[in-house]
Amino acid sequence: MNKYIILILSLSFLGFINAQEQDTQPFLKHHETIDSLMQISHERGIFNGNVLVTRNDSVVYQKSFGYTDGSGQTKLTKNSIFSPGSIAKEFVAVSIMMLIEKGDLHLDDKLSQFDLGLPGWSKKITIKHLLNYVSGVPKIDYDNVKNDQDILKDLQLAPNLMFEPGTGFNYNNNSIFLQKKIIENVTKKTFQEFAEENIITPLKMTDVGFDLDYEYPNRVRCFDVHKQNTAETSPSKGWLWVSIDDLNKWITALHNNKLISKESLKTLLQNQYFKDKKCILGSSDDQFTTHIHGGQFYQFEAAFISEFKNDLNIILMSNNKNQSFKIIQSVHNIVKGKSFSLPKKSIYRQIRNKCHENIDLGIKYYYDLKESSSNIYSFENPEELNGLGYDLLSSKKVNESIEIFKLAVSEFPDNANVYDSLGEAYYKNKQYDLALLNYNKSLVLNPKNRNAEEIIKKINNILKK
Repeated sequence: MNKYIILILSLSFLGFINAQEQDTQPFLKHHETIDSLMQISHERGIFNGNVLVTRNDSVVYQKSFGYTDGSGQTKLTKNSIFSPGSIAKEFVAVSIMMLIEKGDLHLDDKLSQFDLGLPGWSKKITIKHLLNYVSGVPKIDYDNVKNDQDILKDLQLAPNLMFEPGTGFNYNNNSIFLQKKIIENVTKKTFQEFAEENIITPLKMTDVGFDLDYEYPNRVRCFDVHKQNTAETSPSKGWLWVSIDDLNKWITALHNNKLISKESLKTLLQNQYFKDKKCILGSSDDQFTTHIHGGQFYQFEAAFISEFKNDLNIILMSNNKNQSFKIIQSVHNIVKGKSFSLPKKSIYRQIRNKCHENIDLGIKYYYDLKESSSNIYSFENPEELNGLGYDLLSSKKVNESIEIFKLAVSEFPDNANVYDSLGEAYYKNKQYDLALLNYNKSLVLNPKNRNAEEIIKKINNILKK
């Protein structure tokens, strides 16, 4: 460990001790500890992005770490514009609630009312169903659709729902697509125009836009583990891009009821059908004291933790997806004067090159590091091996991906997701018996795994032929 890291670690723990002693002092006392944590995260290669902590509209901590794209030539600034991933869905849901409060819409309005040319099942689906991901509409078929017209046509041709509305949960971007269509049908404007007039302009959000192209000023690119810029396209329109300061404006306005009422906000902050499922705004607690949300889009990653009582916002935005969700929890713990964990280096990134070159040597390297450096690398996170497996799979190294997923299964035998992933790799390799075995195991561990159910049906039909 070099002297710089030792110094940062010392500052981090010193800052934590000070935080415990001074928890009655202003939040600014935690600035040094947060900075140490973020410096370590950046040095370890697990955070490239922007961070902002505010309380009562005052900045507690703000800093940029890293670069605007994989080339490493231009540094990020606080005006850098990111994709916030699923956090952008909040703007759609809040727009719906704004129209409900005006009386232009009602939660019980049927989807069939909006002249979208959908089949008879649209008479069963209400706006309330769409807001809670319980409508049963099928997922977007990303393999076969290229634009909004294709998505709508695909829905118009869908013979059946995935389940009866209100009886199941499916986190589904078609729910967002249909909400935008409802907004456009009622207002006679595009969703983007409605949001611009009713949200962006009133809140004086300046570093923000929809469906921004690569050349838009301050718009950053996302990049992968190889420092290669990745694709950032979506077949549907109306996806928000935003700077961290403007995202903070949004969160603050939402929580201070400048956009919708407190009751409307509560409606969106809790799933109205399944208490154990996420809501369209992420998640909250039963007392509605916190609001937590995260999103991902290609290699973009964003997250925030907000406390209503303390008027506290903690926001991270990254263009190099890694461990933002863990880092933000540590920042929150620092601010609350609680113990926190230092972020670990990615074992996926460390062994990736060796696995691409020689899978046996890569797996041996994994075990060697686990024996010598388990306190430095994130061996406890199944998504590390899962991510590496899909990395290999996307590189058309199917046999190598199978070996990594097998390693993941051996390391995390109670994790339904890694069995699902191994099943997918076997399925792509046309090893249907082994695929069926692993999908069934995933379903045993997670009986709600609808993906496994669907693929099991496909495999059984294949094996019958």
